[in-house]
Amino acid sequence: MTASPATRTPGLRRFLGERPPRPERCELCGVTVEADHRHLVDTEKRALVCACTPCSLLMRQPGAAAGRFRTVPARYLTDPRHRLEENAWEALRIPVGVAFLFRNAELDRLVALYPSPAGATESELEPATWTDVLGGSRLAELLEPDVEALLLRRTDGRRECHLVPIDICYQLVGRMRLLWQGFDGGAEAHAALDAFFADVRRLARPVDEAVRS
Repeated sequence: MTASPATRTPGLRRFLGERPPRPERCELCGVTVEADHRHLVDTEKRALVCACTPCSLLMRQPGAAAGRFRTVPARYLTDPRHRLEENAWEALRIPVGVAFLFRNAELDRLVALYPSPAGATESELEPATWTDVLGGSRLAELLEPDVEALLLRRTDGRRECHLVPIDICYQLVGRMRLLWQGFDGGAEAHAALDAFFADVRRLARPVDEAVRS
């Protein structure tokens, strides 16, 4: 297992250290952006880039920038009917309690990553394993390549799975890297992780409700 190239890209550096004092700018047009600005995925460089609202809306149009940039959606979904069993988690070969999976369109394969002191670490995942473990989930059917992820967590006998914007997964990776102490991350990292997932659960809508709306 090796550290993912995603942790070394310029678009992710703001998640891996202190926020720079100068205002962040849209990486397409150069205007200053707010703290809660949108992100795009640069599919050529496999990186996240900051975007102002007009640019993020523009990149949602078919054929914009020849498909190089894709706007990260803002939806959070959960599937109350799908249960991730303990043996399924073991099949994913993830050594920690948190991971996220996304489909890389250029590589045409699923990528499984988990937070570590070194950043986002990739776990090798066979396509058959993906199908066996998560293939029956509605969330897997709705997952948009490159820009959304399935965020998984196992803690205290509970296992959860949410469809989330991929940028928040890398935000979590950076947060864990900053806070990680000792072998298991330490109390501060665990508290931050609990708060993060509390926010995800608050934002997530049941998948059936989202499909009907």
